[in-house]
Amino acid sequence: MTNFLTVKTAEEVLALIEGFEPLAPERVGLHGAVGRILAEAITAPESVPHFNRALMDGFAVRARDTFGASESQPALLRDGGEVKMGEACVPEGLPGNAIAIPTGAMVPAGTDSVVMIEYTSRLDSESIEVMKPVAPGENILLAGEDIQAGQPVFSTGHFLRPQDIGVLAVLGIDSVKVYCKPRVAILSTGDEIVPVSTIALPPGKIRDINSYTLAAQVLEVGAITGTIEVVGDDLDCLVAACRRALADHDVILISGGSSVGVRDLTVLALDSLAEADLLVHGVAVRPGKPTILARAGRKILWGLPGHPISAMTICRTFVLPCLYSLQGLKGKPAWKDAGAERAVLTRKLPSVHGRTDYVPVVLRETPEGLAATPVFGKSAMIGALARSDGYIVIDRHVEGLDAGAEVRVHLFHANLGR
Repeated sequence: MTNFLTVKTAEEVLALIEGFEPLAPERVGLHGAVGRILAEAITAPESVPHFNRALMDGFAVRARDTFGASESQPALLRDGGEVKMGEACVPEGLPGNAIAIPTGAMVPAGTDSVVMIEYTSRLDSESIEVMKPVAPGENILLAGEDIQAGQPVFSTGHFLRPQDIGVLAVLGIDSVKVYCKPRVAILSTGDEIVPVSTIALPPGKIRDINSYTLAAQVLEVGAITGTIEVVGDDLDCLVAACRRALADHDVILISGGSSVGVRDLTVLALDSLAEADLLVHGVAVRPGKPTILARAGRKILWGLPGHPISAMTICRTFVLPCLYSLQGLKGKPAWKDAGAERAVLTRKLPSVHGRTDYVPVVLRETPEGLAATPVFGKSAMIGALARSDGYIVIDRHVEGLDAGAEVRVHLFHANLGR
């Protein structure tokens, strides 16, 4: 692997990610389809509705029979019977008839509108007074007015939302073909890392943070976590852990050991995998410059910084888009614009030309709108990130931002696929 520390821009890395082929498709039932990404286009097999439906409780009538009706001079119509919910219409809408109908029921043949029950009054057992005129088609959903048979409904790569599941259900589609969820292994490296359950921390040790924060981010975008383990600063152990993970995972995240220090072993471990091809070692961003991206066949390996803020930022910026790309979400910058809010920067924010900066911020409401205040802290300070609502991006071509500048804040909690 000859690309050691060949720094790429954030745009170049995202372009590589966009080119990743999605995983193989699988068929799932509707109850498990929300949040999945379609591996097939959906065309309506039938019209919705497939009959004219009443949108209000009232009386199905011919609109012409109500013209000129008012409270002082109501139209007098004959009681033409009643439509039963869920049944085909038996009564026919003859001229001068008013047929009682509930919301959602089938509109009788011969009628073209429904007058709301609030504008009617029963005069006697045979007569109905209508006190407001209706226009043809009023309070009726016509057959095929919502969805027409043969109409394209969803395209390949569509992210299925709850309302989309409802559309599939009304069309009688009880299962769909979607791309498989990536299975992700998370390896947190370092001799200083100890389990979260450690009560009394020995000197020089810290509790494992990254495997928990990275797993939470992975789950948030619909991927699956598999192996999660802590690996010490031992090259043979790290290589062995990578080989085990490659056997049954699609993506491997290695946090720590991605820089160029004496004990940074991620590149050496990947170099020991003959099938691995190093695509990126170094991205012109802050935090997270020593990020690594490699491929072993169709398996993807990420080397992330060890500091929690850096690891989470790089995961949000690059790894999560990669996971969506593997699930078939293509052609939209979901990781750039999802959940973004416009805000005004409260203070001057310097930056270095040629490097993209990701700066966490806190949002607050003001009479003029949202205000964004940068949260400053060293990259090992997870508490600083927890206080943040999102982050702003300072483009590599921009030398900082002035106080009062309008910025786009990318919320940490936002779903990337919507």
